[in-house]
Amino acid sequence: MGVYANTVSITQFVVTGELPRSDQFDWFSQKLSARGFQSIENSAEESSEGWVLVDKPDDVSFTLPSDFWRDNYLVFSLRKDQRKIPAAVLKSHSGREESAFLAQNPNLRRTPKHKREEIKEQVQLRLLLKCLPVPSSVDVVWDLKSGVLTLFSLGTKVIERFEDLFRKTFDGCSLVIIHPFARAQKLLEGQMLDALNAANQSGSDAVVALIRDNQWLGWEFMLWLLQRGVNGEGEFSVCSPGHFAYDEKFSAWIDDKIQFQGGGEEGGIQKVTVSGSQDSYLEAISALKGGKRITSATICMEKDENPWKLTLKGDTFGFSSFRCPQVRVEKDATVDQMSEREAVFYERIFLMDQGIQLFDSLYRAFLLERLSGSWNDRLVAIQAWLAGE
Repeated sequence: MGVYANTVSITQFVVTGELPRSDQFDWFSQKLSARGFQSIENSAEESSEGWVLVDKPDDVSFTLPSDFWRDNYLVFSLRKDQRKIPAAVLKSHSGREESAFLAQNPNLRRTPKHKREEIKEQVQLRLLLKCLPVPSSVDVVWDLKSGVLTLFSLGTKVIERFEDLFRKTFDGCSLVIIHPFARAQKLLEGQMLDALNAANQSGSDAVVALIRDNQWLGWEFMLWLLQRGVNGEGEFSVCSPGHFAYDEKFSAWIDDKIQFQGGGEEGGIQKVTVSGSQDSYLEAISALKGGKRITSATICMEKDENPWKLTLKGDTFGFSSFRCPQVRVEKDATVDQMSEREAVFYERIFLMDQGIQLFDSLYRAFLLERLSGSWNDRLVAIQAWLAGE
């Protein structure tokens, strides 16, 4: 799923570090080209990874602004080609070679270890030459104005590979994932920000510690939103900056799929998934009364009859299956396809930004209540709901 898809999964980062004040195009062009993807089709290499153009996945030139620059956005892809020989195939071919070796050496009952390893390496090299690499790519959108970078993936390994290549490419720049605590810091100021810092349960500024020790933010946010929806409090006001004006109304609720996690009766971690349209939420209530916490949930948002939908990962705030109002690419032969794709890009980013603004407004509304004295009233309402009152 890439930037042009109507449904995507995204991880967002803040880019820190100094960028050149002048000749930015030349700087970015040189940096991306220097770490451009190198084909392995005519070699025996197992894998290759590097940057390519989003609209031309075989092109690594980055010589024209129109190829990867859209106003204040940089748009490019991380491409990886991988050859993979099935284990059963490698074992079968190696076995044949070992049998041939033993036939030539009747005094040996079994192939020596060093010879087995040598045969395996030779067979693997021969098979790699016959095996075409399988390409995969992940799109990247870097908003130079806000400093926010969006990676169109939630895969842990993909994120690690991306972060590593990004550091090597843009020396002096660093990536900081926008996790629940970091997103809260971006949305608050003054006394509310002080209250958030006082509620920080991590004793370290390390990202891993801030995510691990502040999982309560995701747990309580999704519980808050679920209870509000059940209680008929599904209307909210825009309260974060973006395309919509402040105080515009929209609705939001949790539905379709909710994942819970908590201790089981015999110890260990137990996971429960509640799927389908929820009317009485009896399964969800049972899980919550059993001490389980919401770790992932599908959030629906609607404004002016336009729907946004995403599955929120409570620990990292990654957006899975993020669906915006649909945008279609015209297939008319009279329309210039590159111009049309550029127009679609702007529309897709615009709609994504709107959805993120609505989500941030939800999260900020939760934080303002959670970090104030009114949270006790919410806890009473939650307990009454769980008790069936």
